[in-house]
Amino acid sequence: QRQQIFKDNLEFIEKHNNDGNNRYNLSLNIFADLTNEEFVASHTGALFKPPGSSKINHNLGYHNISVSDIEPSLDWRTKGAVNKIKNQGKCGSCWAFSAVATVEGIIKIKKGKLVSLSEQQLVDCASDDGCNGEFVETAYEYIERYGLANEAEYPYKGKEGTCAMLKPEIQNIIGYQRVPKESEEELLKAVANQPVSVLLDGSGQAFQFYSEGVFHGECGTILNHAVTAIGYGEDTDGKYWLLRNSWGSQWGEGGYMKLKRDTGSRQGLCGVNLHASYPIAN
Repeated sequence: QRQQIFKDNLEFIEKHNNDGNNRYNLSLNIFADLTNEEFVASHTGALFKPPGSSKINHNLGYHNISVSDIEPSLDWRTKGAVNKIKNQGKCGSCWAFSAVATVEGIIKIKKGKLVSLSEQQLVDCASDDGCNGEFVETAYEYIERYGLANEAEYPYKGKEGTCAMLKPEIQNIIGYQRVPKESEEELLKAVANQPVSVLLDGSGQAFQFYSEGVFHGECGTILNHAVTAIGYGEDTDGKYWLLRNSWGSQWGEGGYMKLKRDTGSRQGLCGVNLHASYPIAN
């Protein structure tokens, strides 16, 4: 049966790559023997929190910045604010990886050093069911209250464990902020200032096997996966967001995706403009 699934996936990939209208490529990867349903069940895991329930302090946002002041392209990797790609494994913990990447980013920006922090601590301690999806906001609220240990002190296991309340050197934030939804401009302002957590629909088969180029669909806008926007740019295929995923470096462009932006849709491709947030640190 696995062989048949593999063959079906290969057929899907070849058909896509032979279609001249597609500006991005797919390839076989570590998910090649999973059906799309199995893949979604084991490798996504973001929950969507309705807007009414979050603290938004409008004084802390980037609203007063003008888009014309923002550089035309940006990659936080080149500024040393992004760790190497991590892998959530078969655990719906993308919410933790996305939140941690943004916290690692803001700490580098504020304190000048890049640290690798513990997703496992969030899986074990911040959520009752950390491998079955959670709100990114839950991660921020936990980090604000308790801080986060280094990855080396509390390494990733890919499954839920007992919460070990460590008191080694921990990193804190003072809060988090939501990006106003359905506004590509507001998201652009935020990403220009720090890495940002974004939710999107990562459930499509094309998303599962994405390998390179500017991704332009197929996807819906049902938010089920959290990634980190670490930049933006433009090439011959148009404008894109630079996204850091948590599916290992074999997926996508070394673990990253270029997602088409400026599509004219208020929701953004795959719903990327609908639910973004970032941590605030001193």
